Amino acid sequence: QVQLVESGGGLVQAGGSLRLSCAASGRSFISYPMGWFRLAPGKERDFVAAINWSGGRTAYADSVKGRFTLSRDNAKNTVYLQMNSLKPEDTAVYYCAASSRTWSVSTDGYDYWGQGTQVTVSS
Repeated sequence: QVQLVESGGGLVQAGGSLRLSCAASGRSFISYPMGWFRLAPGKERDFVAAINWSGGRTAYADSVKGRFTLSRDNAKNTVYLQMNSLKPEDTAVYYCAASSRTWSVSTDGYDYWGQGTQVTVSS
């Protein structure tokens, strides 16, 4: 069983930065691929970024590529989503997720989810 707790969300002006953290509990964290998804009003939960167990492989949605960076610190059981050059369209609730299988860009690929953290970008 893995429990995930996100933090770091907030209100920021367009062009600003935020760093989201996702702290995980559970002995197997090091083996879990991790992902971030976001849910904006009136939209489906969309893929943002994913990282493999070692941190050596990452994937990003086209909409955030070059602006967001996903990393992990397995010693701290934490993944980080550094978000730069934020845009109003990045406004959403951001969710951290863990997979007990393999990494994925689909919500179906993840078994554990955090409660979400709100990110609001003002224009």
